[in-house]
Amino acid sequence: MYNIGIDLGGTNIKVGVVDDSFNIIGKSNIKTNLPRPAGSIADSICEGVRLACESAGIKVDEVNSIGIGTPGVADRNNGVVLYSCNLGFNNTNLGGLLKERLGTDIFVENDANVAAYGEVLNGAARGCKDVVVVTLGTGVGGGIIIDGGIYTGFNFCGAELGHTVIEYNGRQCGCGRKGCFEAYSSATALITATKKAMEADKNSAMWEIAGSIENVDGKTAFDGMRKGDKTACAVVEEYLNYLGCGLVNIVNTFQPEMLLIGGGICKEGEYLTKPLEEYIRKESYCINPERSTVLGICKLGNDAGIVGAANLYRLKF
Repeated sequence: MYNIGIDLGGTNIKVGVVDDSFNIIGKSNIKTNLPRPAGSIADSICEGVRLACESAGIKVDEVNSIGIGTPGVADRNNGVVLYSCNLGFNNTNLGGLLKERLGTDIFVENDANVAAYGEVLNGAARGCKDVVVVTLGTGVGGGIIIDGGIYTGFNFCGAELGHTVIEYNGRQCGCGRKGCFEAYSSATALITATKKAMEADKNSAMWEIAGSIENVDGKTAFDGMRKGDKTACAVVEEYLNYLGCGLVNIVNTFQPEMLLIGGGICKEGEYLTKPLEEYIRKESYCINPERSTVLGICKLGNDAGIVGAANLYRLKF
């Protein structure tokens, strides 16, 4: 049996045909080309489905279901994207638009949620039933899996972990609140802190590493730390302390079997995970160390959303 998973983004529409063993056997990638009407985007999704099926060597009518991971708030029960500023959707019945065109069962869910579900099905958390995934990118995204199912809250707005506050009245966040986890622990926040530190220390090795302030990225401070640069070390230490604080809050709230982190910063490997493991060990509320949350790194990368979306049909039952 084949199911299709779609990662609907502001730049690309990525489509994959997934088999019963969670393998992606065919793919396609089409530009989203925003802004444009929902019906036009639905037409492009259908084209992506056709191309992915062609790549997999199957016919569209052999597909059991289609799942979509979308940015924003999605009503999985009815296939409606309640709100997505990235796509310009507002109470958009994306599931209905695709059902009209393709005829098969359509499931729609938030993109971070389906990525977390993908990691549980066939990624770093395979075999676990209670998992939280935190993605460190432009913002801080979250996906919560409880007893094998996606948790969204009664209004489908749950798992916005990046918008929990870790410093009262702290840095301004794009959501309108101050002191959000996202404002301190996203890749964007790390880059901002790195630039500020470099401006204050013109002798920092980070200037040589980056070449210019415009070229600073999430690696710059870590690279400087490895060179022994004191300013870089201070940036990384502060970043890890804020990140650790937010992660411990998540552990103490959910006590999941696994807490996974994803995003480009995870390429730092043990330079990231070792201090975070120590922070979590010291700060988390756990009476039995043998049954404590395991920290891990996401395994599937960009494929997590496709695998998770393709298997949304399982949650219907």
